[in-house]
Amino acid sequence: MPQRPNFLVILADDLGFSDIGAFGGEIATPHLDVLANNGLRLTDFHTAPTCSPTRSMLLTGTDHHIAGIGTMAETLTPELIGKPGYEGYLNDRVVALPELLREAGYQTLMSGKWHLGLKAELAPHARGFERSFSLLPGAANHYGFEPTYDEKTPGLLKSTPALYIEDDTFLDELPKDFYSSDAFGDKLLQYLKERDQTRPFFAYLPFSAPHWPLQAPAEIVEKYRGRYDAGPEVLRLERLEKLKALGLIEPDVEPHPLIQLTQQWDALSEEQKQISARAMEVYAAMVERMDWNIGRVVDYLRQQGQLDNTFILFMSDNGAEGALLEAFPKFGPELVTYLSQHYDNSLDNIGRANSYVWYGPNWAQVATAPSRLFKAFTTEGGIRVPALLHYPQLAIKGQISHGFGTVMDITPTILDLAGVRHPGKLWHGKPVAPLRGKSWLGFLSGETAQVHDEHTVTGWELFGRRAIRQGSWKAVWIPGPVGPATWQLYDLSSDPGEIHDLAVSQPQKLSALIGHWQQYVEETGVILSESPFQPD
Repeated sequence: MPQRPNFLVILADDLGFSDIGAFGGEIATPHLDVLANNGLRLTDFHTAPTCSPTRSMLLTGTDHHIAGIGTMAETLTPELIGKPGYEGYLNDRVVALPELLREAGYQTLMSGKWHLGLKAELAPHARGFERSFSLLPGAANHYGFEPTYDEKTPGLLKSTPALYIEDDTFLDELPKDFYSSDAFGDKLLQYLKERDQTRPFFAYLPFSAPHWPLQAPAEIVEKYRGRYDAGPEVLRLERLEKLKALGLIEPDVEPHPLIQLTQQWDALSEEQKQISARAMEVYAAMVERMDWNIGRVVDYLRQQGQLDNTFILFMSDNGAEGALLEAFPKFGPELVTYLSQHYDNSLDNIGRANSYVWYGPNWAQVATAPSRLFKAFTTEGGIRVPALLHYPQLAIKGQISHGFGTVMDITPTILDLAGVRHPGKLWHGKPVAPLRGKSWLGFLSGETAQVHDEHTVTGWELFGRRAIRQGSWKAVWIPGPVGPATWQLYDLSSDPGEIHDLAVSQPQKLSALIGHWQQYVEETGVILSESPFQPD
């Protein structure tokens, strides 16, 4: 009987398409670059527009509206509370990948951000992970620093405390030298060293970096000092040229123009430029430190002789984060005042434990170019992410795939490689949702030229923002103030930047896609709110 493969699924949080070196970035990511250059880079891989919906799709192979995260738990509006698919946690209508793998004899290990339920009975150990160390909410201080909360604390800060759990036991306090990426790397290495060597493993390493607040070790930040002083427009052009040189985008691609949601770089004061550039320096350091921890895990697998038999997938959970948190309704108008009272965001302190900053829409659009917009939008900038595979058992060394893929494909692919069948519609006597994704096994083994053909239909919806795609044709509906609140139509094969709206010239194509959209709504249980939460 052939040896069953191990699996290592690594997730970055809010990483942009061109942030890592193998995808055109200037940030030092040598470990990921080696995996990419000895594996397969995916240029047309898609997630949900934000983190928890993507995580639910990754672990179930179905749409997030079915799996319980129809919208993020933090943004549930009154009319959505209690509706099927809008539980705000991974519900019982789905069977999770680690549940199936553990039942099939795999040792299931997790270390990282969960974001699929805040209670112990909803934590990773309750959904199939034999060992788990996890941050339950969607974000937290990466050093574990938490000021004293009071009645004036902005709402979302209260909903993202440093709530960590190991297996079924909450942690009372974090070590003094705690840093999220290091802690997640440490704990997964511990689990791998302690594991049952007679069983294959499924390891899930979902970092909370580089999600805000932007924080990183000072010595790494120092390496990027001055690198971003020319501003985001210059870096955007630099990365676009590198993407072309690497063959990741077409040489004649027309990038979507940078959408100015804040002041242009040249209009900023010198102090504002320094603060903005420093935030980007810290962001880069977070990405580099994440890569270092990935390298530690990969090196251990190599030392143990397990690397060649381990299927490694790395991806981001959505497009780069471009939100202006100071205008974020869930935080409230007092955010800046609150931060000034409880944190030190002076230039020299940015990136430390007691600082709390984000980098905004212009730096985000550096990372999502040539695509339109960023995280939380159903445009390509929000849902097209960097992804790479490394698995020496397959002949995919140094290749690039421009074929369409979705995060829902991961569960069926891993199940196929493990020789485990999805139960379909019934598991242990209870009804569960069938898979909506498609296995990559035929494509990866060279039996088929692509995973999804031109007839495949995929839909997206979050915060009232919508999209439907068939082949290279995509219809997008973005409400104001950022969008026109009407359906727009794009041919991504010639217009990946979603610039040239063909809705008027191709009415039949648009009508067909809208018909597919209505079917998607019926199949997944999308509820379009009259007053959807707007996260920007």
